Amino acid sequence: MQDTIQIQVNGEPKAWRSGATVADLLQDLEITSERVAVELNLEILDRAAFVQRPLMDGDRVEILSFIGGGAEEFRH
Repeated sequence: MQDTIQIQVNGEPKAWRSGATVADLLQDLEITSERVAVELNLEILDRAAFVQRPLMDGDRVEILSFIGGGAEEFRH
C-alpha cells in the first residue's frame, strides 16, 4: 500500500500518493500540461519542473487553465 500525503488542489483538500510529481498530478487529473500554468505554494512553476518536482505533504497547488479565443472581425 502506498503512503499518502495531504495536498490542496485549487483550494480543495486531497489525499495524494507520496512520491508523485506535479506532472503525475496533472496526468492523473487528465489535464494537458501544455494548456495550464501551475502555481505551487504561491510560486509559478516552469513547465520543465513539472516532471522534477515531487509533491510534498501540505503543498498548495493551483492549476490555471488557458482559455483560447480571439477578437472577432467586424464587417461593415
